[in-house]
Amino acid sequence: MRNRFIAIVVLLLAVLPELQAQEVLTGLPSNNVVHRKLLQTEMKSISKSAPKASFLSLPFFDDFTASRVFPDSHRWVEKATFVNNSFCYLPPNQWVVTFDALDSAGNIYKNATSAPFKADRLTSQPIRLDSVFSPVRAKLSPADSLYLSFYYQPQGTGDAPEESDSLVLAFRELTGDTVFSHIDSVWISVNNFLNTPQDTLHPLDTLWAKPPCNTRFFLVNYSTLVWGDSILFPCDSVFVPGTTWRTVWKTPGMTLKDFQKKYGKNFVQVMVPIRDTTCFYKGFQFRFFNYASIINNTYPPGWRGNVDEWNVDYIYLNAGRTSGDTTYHAIGFSGRYPDFLRNYTEMPYRQYRSAPTNSLTPDFHVFIDNLDRVDHNIHYYYKVSQVNGSFGYNYDGGDCVLPPFYQVGFQNCNSSCGAAQACPPVNSLFSLDYDRDTTSYLIKHYISDSSVSPPLVDSMVYRQGFYNEYAYDDGVPEKGFMLEPAGAELAYRFKINVPDTLRALRIYFNKIKNTPAQFFNLMVWRDNNGKPGEVIYQQKNLNVRWENGIYPFTTYRLDTAILVSGTFYVGYQQQNQSLNVGFDTNHDASDDIFYFADGKWYKTSFTGALLMRPVLGQDMILGVGQRMSDKRKSLTVYPNPAQDKLRFSGLNLKPGQHITAAVYNLFGQQMFRQEFPHNFLDIRSLDNGMYLLRINYGGRIYTAKFIVKH
Repeated sequence: MRNRFIAIVVLLLAVLPELQAQEVLTGLPSNNVVHRKLLQTEMKSISKSAPKASFLSLPFFDDFTASRVFPDSHRWVEKATFVNNSFCYLPPNQWVVTFDALDSAGNIYKNATSAPFKADRLTSQPIRLDSVFSPVRAKLSPADSLYLSFYYQPQGTGDAPEESDSLVLAFRELTGDTVFSHIDSVWISVNNFLNTPQDTLHPLDTLWAKPPCNTRFFLVNYSTLVWGDSILFPCDSVFVPGTTWRTVWKTPGMTLKDFQKKYGKNFVQVMVPIRDTTCFYKGFQFRFFNYASIINNTYPPGWRGNVDEWNVDYIYLNAGRTSGDTTYHAIGFSGRYPDFLRNYTEMPYRQYRSAPTNSLTPDFHVFIDNLDRVDHNIHYYYKVSQVNGSFGYNYDGGDCVLPPFYQVGFQNCNSSCGAAQACPPVNSLFSLDYDRDTTSYLIKHYISDSSVSPPLVDSMVYRQGFYNEYAYDDGVPEKGFMLEPAGAELAYRFKINVPDTLRALRIYFNKIKNTPAQFFNLMVWRDNNGKPGEVIYQQKNLNVRWENGIYPFTTYRLDTAILVSGTFYVGYQQQNQSLNVGFDTNHDASDDIFYFADGKWYKTSFTGALLMRPVLGQDMILGVGQRMSDKRKSLTVYPNPAQDKLRFSGLNLKPGQHITAAVYNLFGQQMFRQEFPHNFLDIRSLDNGMYLLRINYGGRIYTAKFIVKH
């Protein structure tokens, strides 16, 4: 990060006399998803404290598919890292945990410097490495061949860590010493120190320990106490086994491109053996943490954003493993959901109806992997269903043998059956409901192999919206886009199918701390041979505003709605400061982003899409963000895998309140339906395998996947 900004500064100093603008890509100054989740968590904790985690037992596994924003508190101690599916590039499966330079509140660390500093950390809850309990209880030792494995990736779709930055793994080990922990104290009745109820204890009286304390401690009293009072008396000093954190693995930072060139992979799996006897105790923990470094204070505030991302996935600790135990009995989707639209992620429904065939892409790419060591006969299909409507259709990609990922990588399009799964067609147009202004569809992708026990399955769900706005982005910024210096102009190109009314421009501005009010002129241009031409609308002296919510767009209404047709451009001219706009690195609209320099318009040199959306049509009807369509994020199930009882949290049940839950296998068959007043299910009747829990509560559907392992 630092070298990149130094190079940009040198360029700016060299060309400022001639140039009017220079584009800059920054990290995010904060994470709004984390801000929002932290606020919700704090509000819940006011009425109910989080339960204290008990010791975990082997196996320990987390692929982060059951978590959203923060890691699962039943497995992990801290909340500094970020669970997401945006900052990673083709992980082993959907969802990873990301390490960066933002703290648990989503802000740049207060101790952040341009020299490497300790940033995020992810510490396991205490684990029983003294014994195992299944299938029979037995003492653990180095002879049981314990390995901790995980996948990692530098940069992903974010910022690359410098070579001086690093990702580190440490074990908490016994030192062999005992250390002071605390004074064990109990409340003792003052009656034990008085002869009669009329006696009094006065300040500076010396009190010697009495039962239940059997020590030689004494306490100097500093208040007047009478018969019936109690006093907190120290009984004994408590000593505990001493522990220390020892680094067992680390790797220096590098770009994703260099990482791929070095290893030939997007993610690398690491196998770390646990052989030291100092690890085999009740309460063992392991910890990941990263060193990060931000640019120094000599640069403009808007440049000091989040940097040095690392992505980690598939963390697995168990006994009876070997260094070659690098595969998993699993198949899955990787990466983000595919788009069905040809050029946009969202478009007005009226515009789609005017040219439905040209609006859709003929096919799309799905990344499917087989993490096992044997071939699997994968069945793939997707289902499209209209929200609050009757339209829908299915596509069946059939069966296709997929060899292990370490042999062939993802399912590919080179064979007929592989093409039907990895590059399926958009099998139908969406409906053409002329009586609707807006509509949306849930698109669900499924893969399975039912020939094995337990069956292997995975799914991927997203919402395709047709509202009153155009979007190239998915609503999640991985970086920030800036123009230097102030006064520069930014234009974003859109092509519409039929003339329409432009009513507003929605922009997501990254919030920069400690900056004065920022102002800009909203601009609209005609097309001039593929570049911005005549200014057809200008609204001056608008101020940058930040709304509440998860990555919220701010809507700037035009004073006067204008008619646009064909190709037009929306954007702004900066005034007193450089503006920092959200930049989505998972979608590419670089051919449509322009900035004005030395009297000319230039295309951006960065790959991505601005979080900037024009609103068209008769009404201001805006859509639901993709990230809000996931109903499972409020329901947490544990333990997972489960053996006898499956517990869950996240519904805020009232005492004694009955709810109904249903359990389905991954082929949609209902296994049982149960009404209960508790926050757990008896699952002893289920065979080993993966299942779906579905709870209808408070008018909302909650779902979560879980594994049964008897």
